Amino acid sequence: MAEMDTSSGGGHKKGPGVKKGKKLSTRVDLTPMVDLGFLLITFFVFTTTMSQSTAMNMNEPKDEKDKEMKVKNSGAMTILLGKANQVYYYYGQLDPNTVSEQFKSTTFKEIRKLILEKKNGTPIDDLMFIIKSDKNSTFKNAIDILDEMTISAIPPGHYAEVDMTPVEEMLIQQTETANGIK
Repeated sequence: MAEMDTSSGGGHKKGPGVKKGKKLSTRVDLTPMVDLGFLLITFFVFTTTMSQSTAMNMNEPKDEKDKEMKVKNSGAMTILLGKANQVYYYYGQLDPNTVSEQFKSTTFKEIRKLILEKKNGTPIDDLMFIIKSDKNSTFKNAIDILDEMTISAIPPGHYAEVDMTPVEEMLIQQTETANGIK
């Protein structure tokens, strides 16, 4: 508790020969305040609820070779993730004669527009996005592209993550080398 020491001795006489009493300072005992602080901290720690972890639901393909899903070339878009936040894409299958026209580069800022254009221009039964990550791409990029699928309202089952082919790895490497990406 707060304590005040006001013992100044006798009455209030003025004049010559009267001794002045010592003025003692006020002293506040803060021990109960520390106890109260710890009680409040303990109360709030025990009564708060911890934040719930959020996870994205993802339908992963099953490894059943006999039930592979056939995708039309007109409805497929392959998205390749490279290093330094680079995104590459092409529609349908790569044709060796027109690779330079098919294989294109973009950024994460532009990819949402391309996804929405493909979604709006393709019947939903034919729509398929194939996501492939390069060995030099980051986990953040893979999560970002999955977030783009969710934001663009692409239904589950219409996008899948698969392994990159050696031809695609070579194309990414050549493009990054030509553009000076290290």
